Amino acid sequence: MDRRAVAGALADGGLVIRCGPFTTRIMSDLGELAEPIRLLYADFPLVDDALIDFHVSVRRCSGVYRRLRRHIVFLLDDEPALTPKVRRLALPLLEWGANWCIYRHAHQYLIVHAAVVEKKGVACLLPGTSGAGKSTLCAALVSRGWRLLSDELALLRPDSAEVLPAARPISLKNRSIALLRSFAPEQTFGPECSETPKGVVAHMRPPADSVARMDEPALPSRIIFPQWRQDSAPELWPVSKGRAFYRVADGSINYPTLGSDAFHQVANLVERCECFDFRYSALDDAVATFDTFV
Repeated sequence: MDRRAVAGALADGGLVIRCGPFTTRIMSDLGELAEPIRLLYADFPLVDDALIDFHVSVRRCSGVYRRLRRHIVFLLDDEPALTPKVRRLALPLLEWGANWCIYRHAHQYLIVHAAVVEKKGVACLLPGTSGAGKSTLCAALVSRGWRLLSDELALLRPDSAEVLPAARPISLKNRSIALLRSFAPEQTFGPECSETPKGVVAHMRPPADSVARMDEPALPSRIIFPQWRQDSAPELWPVSKGRAFYRVADGSINYPTLGSDAFHQVANLVERCECFDFRYSALDDAVATFDTFV
């Protein structure tokens, strides 16, 4: 679809896009959203007849927010879900809202704040707090042949430790943007949005192969806690099962909601995985370290 067709669809009925286990109808009256959506979601399937999980929209403020004339709002089922933002942050607001829909409503899965990548059957869970370098490392790996399952929210099945793919545009922040543009110039990047709550934000389009394999779950065999540190040689060292359990549970977004079920899921996941801390600086060195796993 060209930009004009995407803009027309967003304004009239919405685009219905499937991303892994979720189908989302995206609507918007903002013409400037059409091009970044067309660019970043170019490989995702559009569906006509499907049970839709989330009806979302990004629109100019109205109603109780009408006084914020230069602001926009993210809505789920026509109800405001996030704090209004200035209009130039339309794309980040859409992506933040899509994540919000999952971690507030997809409690059929254990949701862990982590990236997940896989290569030749070896799947790695990369939990991490904001600023740890998780998304940067994830983007570098998928640019060198690893499959992207998620850069932000790992969805674990309750009856197994399998992770369901939910590959979406990879969110990069601040100096990571220029770093990845240099490291992987062949990749497609969306516009840079400055002065967000997270600084400068841009998105990298997920590899077409990762999108095409959205129905293939993966079973993690390693849990790796990344930490970027300037001028640091790549260093990998083991983490005890007890400490790994605590850190994964602490990063499980719906752990309190699922209660004892979450406890057993995290315990089973940690028990079957090798667990490591990983410190890195240069992306080439980091990718080389991960490639030794396969």
